Amino acid sequence: MKAWNVKAQKDVVAKTVQALNANGFEARLVASAEEAKKAVLEMVPAGAEVLTMTSITVDAMGLGKELNGSGRFDSVRTTLTKMDPKTQVREQRKLGAAPDVTVGSAHAVTETGSVIIASLTGSQLPAYAYAGGTVIWVVGTQKIVKNVEEGLKRIDEYLIDKESERARAAYGLPAEFRTFPSKVLIVNKEIQPGRIKIILVDEVVGH
Repeated sequence: MKAWNVKAQKDVVAKTVQALNANGFEARLVASAEEAKKAVLEMVPAGAEVLTMTSITVDAMGLGKELNGSGRFDSVRTTLTKMDPKTQVREQRKLGAAPDVTVGSAHAVTETGSVIIASLTGSQLPAYAYAGGTVIWVVGTQKIVKNVEEGLKRIDEYLIDKESERARAAYGLPAEFRTFPSKVLIVNKEIQPGRIKIILVDEVVGH
């Protein structure tokens, strides 16, 4: 089985950044997670409405804590946690679907400039695909794959186990729980140039 958690070679990263930019994304490479965190915080205006999606990458970098807990931003996630899912589910759906700024990660990025995100519920996909005003993805270069087929293979062979383990610990799920990618978003191009910003990190960050 391929080692799915090893950062990509420099020439592959350069090729990927070029392909992403050619496909309408605003992509760049940074050297470290700390540099990526700084870049994201510079992109998000003070007071902006921002939603951080569930992401090991975002949490590992301390981005979630800064965006949701510093008081510098209008945190959608904080608002959602204060709402009653029994009586305000419609309001929660609407608020989560179209934030001004969305920050998260992706599960695979292809050398040809496509991005793949898998989800169990699909809750993050509306904002990513269209409704979010600005989308920022922070992605370790270990997630670079040759093509979409290999990206889907990465999800099946590697990420399902990792995400199942995370979900069991985070939500108190039984030991036999195993997640699955019920919905998969593949973004081949962004027709609103610059709406989706991708920060590739030249180290292993997240899964």
